Amino acid sequence: MSDNEPLSVERNENGEPWYRDGLCFSCTQCGNCCTGAPGVVWVSNEELETISKHLGISIGELRIHHTRLVGRRVSLTEHANGDCSFFDPQTRGCKIYPVRPTQCQTWPFWPSNMASPDDWDEVQAVCPGSGKGDFYPIEQIEAQARRMDV
Repeated sequence: MSDNEPLSVERNENGEPWYRDGLCFSCTQCGNCCTGAPGVVWVSNEELETISKHLGISIGELRIHHTRLVGRRVSLTEHANGDCSFFDPQTRGCKIYPVRPTQCQTWPFWPSNMASPDDWDEVQAVCPGSGKGDFYPIEQIEAQARRMDV
């Protein structure tokens, strides 16, 4: 997606995205986005290098214990219950939060979450920080969405 390409979103009669007036979000660090149903957290080679340095382990060890191939892409692994392998259930926090992948950094402003008000409502049902807290104008929402196509 280029910087000038519009996101595929529901638009009003004037052609403006449904979230044209901005949205609120503040991470409550509840861990809901790191747990639950199985999924994928895409991670690049550069992100893996940053994570391995942060953890003080080799890139090989990181790949063996914390990644899996999904098609031709690399995802972080999960435990059998769907929790990310970097989620700490005791603190309900992320062990790599300062260097978390782009996909994690851009939550909840993913294109799939921003497609329609109904999609945003689904996010709000599972993410207590969505719809509350810090205000994000349309420009910031779209900049975040462009960083990660999920």
